[in-house]
Amino acid sequence: MTSSTPTGASRHFVLAAGGTGGHLIPAFALATELHQRGHHVALITDERGANIPGKPDFLTAHVLPAGRFGKNPLGWVAGVRAVMEGRAMALRLFDHFQPSAIVGFGGYPALPALLAATAVKLPSIVHEQNAVLGRVNRLLAGRVGAIATSYETVERLNPKHAPKVHLVGNPVRAEVLALRASDFPAFTDESLLRILVTGGSQGASILSQIVPDGLAMLPPALRQRLQVTQQCRAEDLEAVRKRYAEHDIPAELGTYFEDMHERLADAHLFIGRAGASTIAELTAVGRPAILVPLPIATDDHQAVNTREMVKAGGARMVRQDAFQPKELAKQIQAMAMHPQSLSNAAHCAFNCGRPDAAKDLADLVESMSGIDLMDVIRVGEAAPRAAQTAARPQTAPRKAAKDKVDQ
Repeated sequence: MTSSTPTGASRHFVLAAGGTGGHLIPAFALATELHQRGHHVALITDERGANIPGKPDFLTAHVLPAGRFGKNPLGWVAGVRAVMEGRAMALRLFDHFQPSAIVGFGGYPALPALLAATAVKLPSIVHEQNAVLGRVNRLLAGRVGAIATSYETVERLNPKHAPKVHLVGNPVRAEVLALRASDFPAFTDESLLRILVTGGSQGASILSQIVPDGLAMLPPALRQRLQVTQQCRAEDLEAVRKRYAEHDIPAELGTYFEDMHERLADAHLFIGRAGASTIAELTAVGRPAILVPLPIATDDHQAVNTREMVKAGGARMVRQDAFQPKELAKQIQAMAMHPQSLSNAAHCAFNCGRPDAAKDLADLVESMSGIDLMDVIRVGEAAPRAAQTAARPQTAPRKAAKDKVDQ
């Protein structure tokens, strides 16, 4: 089967992604970019993905069975059956929607759609958000026409696939990307030190256990100027609130913050996990970080995600088994005791950002569908990075400080 879409600016594209934010945030960003270019976009995902917050209103979600392949081989038969059912459903969708290309963002729900696309020779692309090629993308790497990456170096990527690798970066939400034009919040020897702490559902408990006591161990010159915003699990909330009150540290706590991009804009320092979207947002905005990789992440990909930002000087990585209050206090002092050190780290983080990721990925997708392009980024080629390397003032205030606290 080949697409019968007539040649022209408007095309149809199908995006396929697992039902987590890490897979869907870049998918939503690409969908928005393609929609703004006049194309029609559909999404294939699972039940979680179809209902996740942030999905653009124009984007229709199709839920397909995907199956999972865990360590127990007894479950593989059911997994294969689900994948084949999903593949058949994807083919029916393609017959109706007539896509010009299929883009997979990893996760098992992407597998049936990509298998269907490659079987009927539809142009297909996978996007890898992490610095380690994920399982589904590894399985599909030899079948697809292009592999879009978020890092210059990606582990578990077979060298024979290098000719079809394109470095584009990891697309982020528009409201986060808009903050790139703003300055790093003013930070002096007298100003507040605003710390943002998030860890997601799998990672928040260790942060709740360690961060309040670590902040309490800071020298008075820093401790007395703290203002903390922390995302916690619901079951941890009251214990963390009590801990901060005992330490007399102002902290606003919640299980979810709808205005997270605004809190990131005001933050001087981030403490949290090292998921691909987290690092993409930190580098898009230019915020220094202390990163604690999730130890059970597949192929230890969160630790690998930190390498580029740490090497540049924009972050420090602490393994979870070493993440103790004393070590956290030590790392914060190293980054924030001198205002210029924190500003320098922010600038280093900023220089790691790839703000054109959604546009570059959309260019690649269009090129795969037959639309001619003048510029496709490939690994190893020099890409324009003026927006990232240009010097940016780091001390001018972005806006007035927020004084809301919750002790």
